Amino acid sequence: VLIDLDGTMVDSVPDLANAANMMLADLGREAWPVETIRTWVGNGVPRLVHRSLTGEFDGEADEELFEKAHEIFTEHYRTHLCVDSVCYAGVEQTIRHLHEAGLKLACVTNKPEALSVDLLSQLGIGNYFEVILGGDSLPTRKPDPEPILEAARRLGVAVDECVLIGDSKADVKSAHNAACVSICVAYGYNQGFDMKLLEPDYLVENFSEVLDCMHASV
Repeated sequence: VLIDLDGTMVDSVPDLANAANMMLADLGREAWPVETIRTWVGNGVPRLVHRSLTGEFDGEADEELFEKAHEIFTEHYRTHLCVDSVCYAGVEQTIRHLHEAGLKLACVTNKPEALSVDLLSQLGIGNYFEVILGGDSLPTRKPDPEPILEAARRLGVAVDECVLIGDSKADVKSAHNAACVSICVAYGYNQGFDMKLLEPDYLVENFSEVLDCMHASV
């Protein structure tokens, strides 16, 4: 079972928004409302930094400014990683159930690996995962299939025996590209996109529902 992190297992927006606004304050810029930043989360830290600097979803900041801002953001986020971030309803119990059932678990996220390991540990669920792959673990990231394929290799299972649980276009597309089963949660960071249009194998409203999906997919 391969599981995305932000927007799937964890609502990390409060801490991401805090780090973004501390970054902007350091640069002498105005803060953004948390709910505005929430619409910008879901495509990795670099995109969030660009969006925070430009105020535009597809904005591209000046390269020199971006590099400086990215470094500032990373330091603020690293030191305030798990202040207000919480697991979504049903996550901890479901992951424990999957682990106790003998299934191999991996976290496959576009968040940097070191931050992912630290966040999962601080939330008390890191020990359930045999493999944690971040956005900087490999040369490519989701929606490229390679993180899915590499997670399967490290778990010692065939990719067609894997299920990917995520919340975004990148997750569903990477599952499709890797030819594994996709389960999409409807509550995550999808910028308002109707995930049904991507035709995941299953779409759930609560993380605990993945158990039913997995029984159905066997």
